[in-house]
Amino acid sequence: MTGAVFPAEVLARLVQSDSGRPRLTWYDDAPGPTNGERIELSARVLTNWVAKAANLLQDDCAAGPGTTVGLEVPAHWRAVYWALATWSVGATVVLGTAASDSDVLLTTDPAAAAAHGGDAVLVSLPALARAHPDAADAGGAVDEAKELSTHGDQFSPMSDPESGDLALSSDGVDTTYADLVRLRDDWGAAPRVAVDDTLPRLIEGCLSAWASDGSVVAMRGSASVDPEALARRLESEGVTLPLLAR
Repeated sequence: MTGAVFPAEVLARLVQSDSGRPRLTWYDDAPGPTNGERIELSARVLTNWVAKAANLLQDDCAAGPGTTVGLEVPAHWRAVYWALATWSVGATVVLGTAASDSDVLLTTDPAAAAAHGGDAVLVSLPALARAHPDAADAGGAVDEAKELSTHGDQFSPMSDPESGDLALSSDGVDTTYADLVRLRDDWGAAPRVAVDDTLPRLIEGCLSAWASDGSVVAMRGSASVDPEALARRLESEGVTLPLLAR
């Protein structure tokens, strides 16, 4: 793969390569209602989530090139498809302290959604959520769990980003679309990468692994997992590259 490659193209190539193969496997070991969840997303399923989220951003929030989209969501599988959806419409993902000042805010916090001056989407983390229990406290924010399924499974952007457009801003570090997808030759072909760190590292790991026709095992709260149990998990998942914070 040579030249600048945008995330939408990376995802399309995964579908063409093997649409049914798991590309993102999620473990939630953090305390709370989602503890114990394991989710597998194939390229086909991931593309479906991304298309629905991109349609929501474009249709309901008028997001496109030049729009900033703040992502106040933990390092989670839902955050991944929202980032991909943002890039599908050609907008800029904003992470960190500046996220709340973005044109559109994606957040798990009803109070933050209510306080946001622009468009806001209230994100629910549980895999089977059908409505956010505190949506009434989020002002006029879109309840993702309730509304996302109503959007289309196919997406066509109204405008495409340019290579020099800003794709990602993370605590003052800016990345253009041309530099967003990093092909890591040292990871080998079709790597199976394990990530348990921050959202920026999760996003970077996904893009780099997928650019090499690979896949990702993402974990939240894995520091609480017994080391032997974690080693068995990585072995059973066929991980070839553990990029773990612990």
